[in-house]
Amino acid sequence: MVKILLIQAARKLWTATKDLLPIILIIAFFQIVVIKQPLPDAGGILTGLLLVILGLALFVEGLEIALFPIGESMAHALSKKGSVFWVLTFAFLLGFSTTIAEPALVAVSGKAADVAVRGGLLENTPQAIASYATGIRLSVAFSVGLAILLGVLRILLGWPIHFIIIGGYLLVMLISSVAPKEIIGIAYDAGGVTTSTITVPLVTALGVGLATVIKGRSPLLDGFGLIAFASLLPMIFVMGYGIFMFGWAL
Repeated sequence: MVKILLIQAARKLWTATKDLLPIILIIAFFQIVVIKQPLPDAGGILTGLLLVILGLALFVEGLEIALFPIGESMAHALSKKGSVFWVLTFAFLLGFSTTIAEPALVAVSGKAADVAVRGGLLENTPQAIASYATGIRLSVAFSVGLAILLGVLRILLGWPIHFIIIGGYLLVMLISSVAPKEIIGIAYDAGGVTTSTITVPLVTALGVGLATVIKGRSPLLDGFGLIAFASLLPMIFVMGYGIFMFGWAL
């Protein structure tokens, strides 16, 4: 039994190593061939690399053991209850709670607040910085919750995804023309940081689980696409937050 567990662990570590190998090779190539300097603190970097490989292997294993099954089982349970209200409520709360906890969003919102202070848009006080960063996080989290709700509603009603996505990006282009230029880049990045380590596994499992349970829906055709909604709406909402904070760019 122990031998089997060790073999499985070694396979997981080797898989994580292969996933990181292209990054390692690129960094090594530029360090040796282009920069032509030894790595600073090579021992520390090697230790950190080993920890990253271990962490990635454990994270992927955790997804397979816990997060994917949880998302699918809850989608099954809610669908069998036949209550659209509770399905949509769960979808919104799932999107909101997973996004507000995203480490990438915390980092981006904090950096955006620091840059806004240096650009003279905010007062250099802890209260102003915290309020601005919190506003960005809440805007993104609410928008992702709404996006997952709309995505689930699309699965339930069978709406074609391409019309919604095209219309959404047209709206992004329209709002970009009137939003303050200081917020546009942040808004576009917000659409990317939402689709990160916490949100993606649970949201994907929710979509696939719903499409599996609902009669007439295909997990392949209808189960995916929720992440596209989660990337789209934050751009709109963060630019709206920028308009609220700084006014129209007209």
